[in-house]
Amino acid sequence: MMDGTDAAAGGGVERVQAAAQPPRRKPVFPFTAIVAQEEMILALLLAAVEPMIGGVLALGDRGTGKSTAVRALAQLLPDMAVVPGCRYNCDPARGCAMPADCSSQGHGMVPVPVVDLPLGASEDRLVGALDLERALTRGEKAFEPGLLARAHRGFLYIDEVNLLEDHLVDLLLDVAASGENVVEREGISLRHPARFVLIGSGNPEEGELRPQLLDRFGLAVELRTPQDLPTRVEVVKRRDAFERDAEAFCERYAEAESAQRARILAGRALLPHVSVPDAILEEASKLCMALGTDGLRGELTLLRAARALAALEASAEVTISHLRRVALPALRHRLRRNPLDDSSSTSRVERAVVETWGDEPDRS
Repeated sequence: MMDGTDAAAGGGVERVQAAAQPPRRKPVFPFTAIVAQEEMILALLLAAVEPMIGGVLALGDRGTGKSTAVRALAQLLPDMAVVPGCRYNCDPARGCAMPADCSSQGHGMVPVPVVDLPLGASEDRLVGALDLERALTRGEKAFEPGLLARAHRGFLYIDEVNLLEDHLVDLLLDVAASGENVVEREGISLRHPARFVLIGSGNPEEGELRPQLLDRFGLAVELRTPQDLPTRVEVVKRRDAFERDAEAFCERYAEAESAQRARILAGRALLPHVSVPDAILEEASKLCMALGTDGLRGELTLLRAARALAALEASAEVTISHLRRVALPALRHRLRRNPLDDSSSTSRVERAVVETWGDEPDRS
């Protein structure tokens, strides 16, 4: 029998063990519970299957579920393997890029990171800087990783991306092009991997995005507030139900979430084996030429998005139907201004698709 001291000590051990348990994840609105916004949902799924697409730009009204969808997608994805103790989310299959800067502690599996880049963030916070605590207490020049390191192999989310300061835009462009963050400052010289899916959102009425950054987004989607009564009511009902009892609401969609997760994983596995006939490549180029897109990034994005869609739908070969369905998000933000045509970019792409490939066949 334990005396009071033993009991107290035992209780203390139990409390320490309980505290050592990883904290429970805060419930996130299920991805499969999102109503409407089909174009954004598809774009995010394609980016999850094929990160090489280059990210997603969501432009439109406030309160249309942009940030909700990004966090829901990250929650939907399975935990990713990392080098234990690595502060850069390095893949164990490739080894740690900065072994001297990491500890041997930590977990080997972590949730896919979703990192927010605030508009007022400093350059040091984005790329990293000198660890002042270690410099002052130990006299060591050590690097404190920034947001780019935290976002590696995950998502970097920028709300109101069209209002982002120019010097941060320049940094993002460099990292997006190379997949590495190069730091040369305060006696520190290093580079670490920084590959992430860039997700941006904003309202075009509040300012235009710099063309260089706009071109770096693989897919661009337009969001509008639902205008039909049943859809608006359903959105409100689901959001209210989630806020009243998040765990019960998530449980209702657990099976659908599991099925969607399996679909993404199956798409990733099939992606390297999806074939793209030369005739399909020619059709993609015909559409880009008809629209007058600059460079070849339009064709590349169109190809990657169509292949990801085929993989997501368990198709072994890309078809015109796949190209047609990804043409709008892949190309609408790559058009030159035409002073003789004041129609929207969406209308111009839709018109070019019909002129190039004809009307879509009736699937009924």
